[in-house]
Amino acid sequence: MACFVNNNGEVIEGKAHAVESSSRAFLYGDGLFESIKIINGKAINLENHYARLLAGSELLKLRIPSFYSIDFFQEKIDELAKKASITNGGRVRLSIDRTSGGTYKPISNDATYLIEIEESNSNCFELNTKGLEIDLFINMRKQACKLANYKTKNGLLYIMASLEADERGLDDVLISNDKGIIIESTSSNLFVVSNGVLYTPSLEDGCLAGTMRMQIINLALENQMKVYECSIMPQNLLVADEVFLTNAIKGVLWVGGYRTKRYFNNVSRKFVDLLNATHCK
Repeated sequence: MACFVNNNGEVIEGKAHAVESSSRAFLYGDGLFESIKIINGKAINLENHYARLLAGSELLKLRIPSFYSIDFFQEKIDELAKKASITNGGRVRLSIDRTSGGTYKPISNDATYLIEIEESNSNCFELNTKGLEIDLFINMRKQACKLANYKTKNGLLYIMASLEADERGLDDVLISNDKGIIIESTSSNLFVVSNGVLYTPSLEDGCLAGTMRMQIINLALENQMKVYECSIMPQNLLVADEVFLTNAIKGVLWVGGYRTKRYFNNVSRKFVDLLNATHCK
């Protein structure tokens, strides 16, 4: 599949050397990123990705140039999509990093950008045919702090959780905060359905402020479905009718089982249809 990179204005092939050895993102994880789905050759939901990127940059004290507008990034993504001949499905990773220099203390708060694009086999959203098998990840926990809601480049917690899921023969594992409250999975937000009501971990508990999470909440409200942002505990999973995960690339992933508990996928399927009605016109 074609893959291209825009490294702060220089467009190169994905296999070329795109990151300098002095990159602070490479050395210290000093940056943020957004994973953005492409449908019919166009990046979707870019407004929400851009808003989260700006909010995260402000939190990291990054100095964002005035020309880093949503129109600017839309133009650069469109250029890469054309370069890669992507007319259907694809994936974009948009990064904002602190410029090189310094050690733990930066010498500058100026920002640089990196855009990576690749084609994908799927275009619109598709519900997984087989439900995911999940369990809890208890060896490490995520701290509920201001950084927790943003996609920083410190991903070791998610890497270790993903490795454990693989070792245990699971599709995914659920991550808890320092109080034992379940907040998300290795790459997705969490939703629980009980008696027709939707529940999802609150941002205050430390989950990622996912763009797809936001879209699912809005779609639920538009379709007269009650939604509560609240603390989710393991016992809530055992009495749920459905459990599903969401992220910007795959949309909705229904969970088939948590330990011995089995789930339906009626609500999950409905949200996939609603997403496609919104984006795959």
